[in-house]
Amino acid sequence: MMMYERVTAALGERPPAIGHAEMRQRQLDFCSELPTDCVAIIANNPTAIRSRDTHHRHRFNSYLHYLTGWHGEEGVAAFYFDGDDWKCHLYVQPRDVEKETWTGRRPGLEGALANWPIDQSVDRENIVNDLTKMVESAAVIYHIENLDEIVDDVVNTSAKEIRDPRKILDNMRVIKSDAEIALMQYAADLAALAHVEAMRECGQGMGEWHLQSIIEGCFLYHQSEWAYPSIVGSGDNATILHYNENSDSLHDGDVVLIDAGCEIDGYASDITRSFPVNGKFTAPQKQIYELVLQSQIAGIEACKVGSPWSAMHHATSHVLAQGLIDLGILDCTYEEALGDNYNGLYRNFFMHGTGHFLGLDVHDVGGGRQGDGEPERILTPGMVVTIEPGLYFGAWREDIEIDPKWAGIGIRIEDDVLIAENGPVVLTAKCPKEITEIEALVGSK
Repeated sequence: MMMYERVTAALGERPPAIGHAEMRQRQLDFCSELPTDCVAIIANNPTAIRSRDTHHRHRFNSYLHYLTGWHGEEGVAAFYFDGDDWKCHLYVQPRDVEKETWTGRRPGLEGALANWPIDQSVDRENIVNDLTKMVESAAVIYHIENLDEIVDDVVNTSAKEIRDPRKILDNMRVIKSDAEIALMQYAADLAALAHVEAMRECGQGMGEWHLQSIIEGCFLYHQSEWAYPSIVGSGDNATILHYNENSDSLHDGDVVLIDAGCEIDGYASDITRSFPVNGKFTAPQKQIYELVLQSQIAGIEACKVGSPWSAMHHATSHVLAQGLIDLGILDCTYEEALGDNYNGLYRNFFMHGTGHFLGLDVHDVGGGRQGDGEPERILTPGMVVTIEPGLYFGAWREDIEIDPKWAGIGIRIEDDVLIAENGPVVLTAKCPKEITEIEALVGSK
């Protein structure tokens, strides 16, 4: 069986996109938080030039997609109360045969009205006049700035109070529906199986870019795309948290770290695995890997309904701090290793947080620790989080001294976890992470 055919056979049926009824309910829930004398305007992400007359591939704005499902360019949704009900107008490009010949078919006004959960589709040419009238009659404008210059001009010349709708929408997006979870499970399965194929194909003499192409090719083959630029770092590159050059060769004796996830109808997965290029961990690599895995398991076990957001990070940090002492990497007391507010000496080797929300954005909205005096999030059924502890011993670093046997080892292990009443559900469980599983898989093509 060929590489991507194995993935296809293991995936199962792709779940449907979010239905119109669910999006209509989102619109009602959003508008119920608004005063009836306001207008809410949600614009799309702008297009971006890559070079001269070549553009980056457009990715829709997550808020607009969440409320309407719109994924074309230049869409703008306007919500207003007509005295009886809340209405949603979507401003879109009309059909234009000449332009469509160059850039692709458009739904147009009729297609937008027929196929998206809106009350009225309106020609984009009318947006200035229409929004000006809406804004003039509104006491408050809810608007996300710096997405659409034309909309910004209308809003900013109105002299009306402007509020950010994202706080309302962020709270709505924190808890995933059954339909959203189904899409995220499929994205998790696809990413997990792509990681498996990269492990199978891995071997000395390959480049980081080869593994990247295997994973991203798998996404594309299954009508998906990356949710964020893939990280494929071997050896010392694995100790750089956001390394994405992916341009070095794979060397015998090195560990390669792959952090890669995909999107399904906008919903992201996010997986990191670390494995030996030659299929066999060295003794020091194995010790670090086992410590990170123990901490990750502790973090997942802390994903319990009713626990505070910080419980996940505290769980991983306790294991890592003690483990670094046990391995002789830290020569200090446990209290010094952990430090006040979990900022002790162990942070020299674990610099980032344990996880983040996951959804329509890979670092999804809603916060965790919150801020500005807001209370800490409590883990609630329907949340999806990542658990991703790591340890990094960059040989290139001049700020720390370490035994040479640890130098160049970078290990991160990341899974996507659904918070559920009966305990955490690991959505990315199809991606192996036990040492015996990994060593049996690497190079087994």
